[in-house]
Amino acid sequence: MDGKMLARLGAVVFVSLAITATAIEMTRTETPPDREPARAAESARDPLREDQRRCQQLGQAAASDAHCMRIWAESRDRFLGRAPASAAQPPEGQ
Repeated sequence: MDGKMLARLGAVVFVSLAITATAIEMTRTETPPDREPARAAESARDPLREDQRRCQQLGQAAASDAHCMRIWAESRDRFLGRAPASAAQPPEGQ
């Protein structure tokens, strides 16, 4: 088998694989998702999220805003699964 024949055989195999892949992709049907994405969970009103958005819009000024500092602490506690600082008991023996 010479080089030209091997190149032609390789080209034929490549083209046949490309045609097969195209045919498979064209016959594939997209199935719609069974349920909506996580947006359904976000539709419930969350005051913490609304306050976070407000602090986000404040920009650099939010770093000195006491309300934003409380919101960020509450958000951090919620993320870490800890009890909020306001519900924590003071240490005994003082």
